Amino acid sequence: MPSMPSSPAPQGRCQRLKLASSRDHDTVDALVMAARPFADRERYARFLRLQYGFHGSLVGLYQDTTLNRWLPGLAQLSRFNAVQADMNDLGLSLPSVPAQVVVEAPEALGWLYCSEGSNLGAAFLFKQTQQLGLDAAFGARHLAPHPQGRALHWRAFVEQVDGQVLSEAGDAQAVKGAIAAFDSYRAHLRAVFGDALDA
Repeated sequence: MPSMPSSPAPQGRCQRLKLASSRDHDTVDALVMAARPFADRERYARFLRLQYGFHGSLVGLYQDTTLNRWLPGLAQLSRFNAVQADMNDLGLSLPSVPAQVVVEAPEALGWLYCSEGSNLGAAFLFKQTQQLGLDAAFGARHLAPHPQGRALHWRAFVEQVDGQVLSEAGDAQAVKGAIAAFDSYRAHLRAVFGDALDA
């Protein structure tokens, strides 16, 4: 008797978020590359202003009590302070703190998925900063790998997010949050690099 094909393993929440926002992720990646943020320090300074706007808007989520209960250690993961330090290294003035993203906890998971996922993919960007004479101690702190390593940190974060018990509506909110986060990053990118984008 032929064996029955095994059913596919159920997707984790982060995998579903990845599938739902893959197109948004790809367009953001393309725009970042079009902006050529590592062509010189002047363009990198623009990139830092972009990062300041996006990561600064998420400080409230990283400090949220409920989210820190769901994702222990979350408050220590925000890269906003590192972005500010990078800007200080390059003698850049700090704008006012951006308006904060305010969403319910399930939707916030999508925003955090986008933010933490960007650190996983920052290895290439971090290497580019070294060509500008920048590193984890000067000018490129916020792109440096997590002390645990990028992959290990990401796996731990995924386990935390996947482990949250949400309703179907909550899962839909998480997807909404991920897409909104990419939209937000794209808007910050266009605001900073609009005159220099090739696409």
